[in-house]
Amino acid sequence: MSHQFDDDLRETIQFHGHLCPGLALGYRVAKAALRELDAERPGDEELVAVVENDSCAVDAIQFITGCTFGKGNLVFRDYGKHVYTFHNRRTGAAVRISEDYQGFRNDPRYRELRKRMDTGENVSREMQAFKMEKASAILSAEEAELMRITAVTAPPPSEARIRQSVLCSICGERFMETRGRELQGRIICIPCSEKG
Repeated sequence: MSHQFDDDLRETIQFHGHLCPGLALGYRVAKAALRELDAERPGDEELVAVVENDSCAVDAIQFITGCTFGKGNLVFRDYGKHVYTFHNRRTGAAVRISEDYQGFRNDPRYRELRKRMDTGENVSREMQAFKMEKASAILSAEEAELMRITAVTAPPPSEARIRQSVLCSICGERFMETRGRELQGRIICIPCSEKG
């Protein structure tokens, strides 16, 4: 590992709070995306990440690529897949990166630890040691063992737009007008509409 790799990784761990296999995978995915798109961490929305899960990997992707919900260049699609698509708006290039790592969940030790945990046994130390071992393996594995990278021709999601805020007629809290619901001629927020 290069010194830069070490610094980036240490800062990513600090951002997330701990090292785990998901964070290690996200870190590797983010670095691969920047390399493949010949991009650097953007200041605004030049780079867009579309993530198909809400795992620890996404924290690494946010930290390394600079794609965040607040800037509108991190798009979450709740598909439960370790698939990440990155678009470089400046060049028009895009890549789709999917996990292809079999060394974690398919390890019999993981299944055995999960089984013991499900019976109520405290295996937290063993599980932590196992996760650290797997995170280290992910960080040092050949890229081809971890992921498949394919070029994408689809356009990026549209740029983030600032929407007008309106007051909910029931709770009085502000919300984005495009998220409003109508109830008996009044505009209300989603939580109030779900209360019935």
